[in-house]
Amino acid sequence: MNFKVVKRETIFHGKVFDVNVDEIEYNGTGNKASRQVAIHPGGAVVLPVTNDGKIVFVTQYRYPHNEVLLELPAGKLEKGEDPFLCASRELTEETGYTSDKITKLGKIYTTPGFCNEILYIYLAEDIIPGIHAREEGEEGMEIVELTADEVDDKIRSGKIVDAKTICGIAYYKLKSGY
Repeated sequence: MNFKVVKRETIFHGKVFDVNVDEIEYNGTGNKASRQVAIHPGGAVVLPVTNDGKIVFVTQYRYPHNEVLLELPAGKLEKGEDPFLCASRELTEETGYTSDKITKLGKIYTTPGFCNEILYIYLAEDIIPGIHAREEGEEGMEIVELTADEVDDKIRSGKIVDAKTICGIAYYKLKSGY
């Protein structure tokens, strides 16, 4: 690091994220600059695979884009929560499925230029159907099961545009070779 943080101020406290403004000073020159950082607790993404090899997605309305997206189930980490537990919770909450075989695929930095959010991506196999327990605002979700070829077609055609979903699929391809 070629700078030091001289001052840090939290200028916004929100339900989903906070915003810090850091004043930094470059080593050697003493020049100063300002950095704005969205502080986010992170989240977990789960890629559920049925016993016949289909990948389970949910449809979810996304307010900032005013559209319904096709995504892997995911959710925000509670303070101090283990990402594995979050992935397991979100799997059941959004899809109704449960699994005793959840393994970590990797992690991604969603927008490292201005946000510290980390998403942990998990694979859920041997999934068992059940009853979902969706939160307020998730009532309109639908479950969509797609083959690997259908997933590739939807990414290629721009019908899957969610970054965490595309990254989850890439991790899964690397692990499984689908």
